[in-house]
Amino acid sequence: MLRVAVLGVGHFGRFHAVKWAANPRATLIGVHDRDADRAALVAGELSVPAESAEALIAAADAVVVSVPTRGHFALAQAALEAGKHVFVEKPIAATVAEAEAMIALAAEQGVVLQVGHIERFSAAFAAVMAAPVGGRALSFEAVRAAPFRPRSLDVSVVLDLMIHDIDLVMALAGEAPLSVAAVGAAVASDRADFCVATLEFSGGRRAVITASRVSLAMERRLRVLGTEGELSVDFLARTYGVLRRGGVEPVATMPGYGVDRGAWVDHDSLEAEQAGFLAAVLGDAPCVVPGEAGLAALRVALAVEASLLGSQK
Repeated sequence: MLRVAVLGVGHFGRFHAVKWAANPRATLIGVHDRDADRAALVAGELSVPAESAEALIAAADAVVVSVPTRGHFALAQAALEAGKHVFVEKPIAATVAEAEAMIALAAEQGVVLQVGHIERFSAAFAAVMAAPVGGRALSFEAVRAAPFRPRSLDVSVVLDLMIHDIDLVMALAGEAPLSVAAVGAAVASDRADFCVATLEFSGGRRAVITASRVSLAMERRLRVLGTEGELSVDFLARTYGVLRRGGVEPVATMPGYGVDRGAWVDHDSLEAEQAGFLAAVLGDAPCVVPGEAGLAALRVALAVEASLLGSQK
């Protein structure tokens, strides 16, 4: 039984605690939050103690860090130095230097450092990565938009929402971009609430990623254009279509071409993410999203933010 402590039980941290409390292969030994009332509320709900971060780190085998981004490094550093496995929510840290230090510490201590890019464990991610794109992919277009909610405002929409699609696009492209450019603005908070980023990859490939947390409605879609066709994904409808040579559903105006359609059934991505972390800690499987993956996404996200700030001068 893995002894797990959850540090930070705000909106998403509480979900972590609830899932770990129900995990048959783990024991939730306690929770911590800088808001003592919040910690006590969640602790009472789950019948576990609310304790200091120091006490929980000392008693745990693994620690979940789900505090605001600026607090990731201090708690993760303390846990890693104590030889504990660490799951840290995305983004991995506030700076590249912090992320690099966390990765070095995990390697030195021989422990798992997993980053909470939960999309990697979603049914949607698996479906997209398995979908046959027509020919060589040259262009990627991703949109992620949602109405405004007064949470996660300690970071911009880039580190809040866009970082998921940055990670997805890099997985599809198979590399990090060579350059980035972005525009956006703060609308309802002190940080950018929408952003449109252009990522340039080798071979002239390009991605345009749009993220907004001040939209009229939810929107999540992806389009990949290739030399022989197109992949179009509607994440909200949980469906995709692939236009390509030899596709099953003939296209009358394009002899030899057809459309392959697919769908997926959602599963509990957080449960799958925790199972992945547990498997990595127990040595049953490699870590799906190690610190290096979190660092790669952070580098690009911070480059987008830097470009965004430059465009506002």
